Amino acid sequence: MIDTSNYNYGPAGQAIDVDLLNNPELVASDPVISFRTALWFWMTPRDNKPSCHAVITGQWTPTPADDAAGRVPGYGVITNIINGGLECGIGPDPRVEDRIGFYKRYCDVFGITYGDNLDCNNQKPFNFGASAWLAAQ
Repeated sequence: MIDTSNYNYGPAGQAIDVDLLNNPELVASDPVISFRTALWFWMTPRDNKPSCHAVITGQWTPTPADDAAGRVPGYGVITNIINGGLECGIGPDPRVEDRIGFYKRYCDVFGITYGDNLDCNNQKPFNFGASAWLAAQ
């Protein structure tokens, strides 16, 4: 699970019945907990963010606020969900380009198309999560 605060550790821990707030190292050291938190993160919408799963399966429909923020269906929104406060809305970013390369590689392996809107260069970040939490501190 990618996180810099307890924004995800508390809810993820509650969902999988593990005290991750007091034992965050379990996400890195216990393979079962690691997998369970990864699945929780992938499947769970948070605040104004859709789940990564809903985006990649085409189940997510942008709201008018998403449209105004340039958040359109595609792999770029997944980057925005995961790390948007650091990587989205700032133009081309090598970290994003690297991730897109891995995404394309696995699409090729599975013989599926990439889809549209692979980057988040022109998307405003979702305003919740670690970045907003840290800014409020």
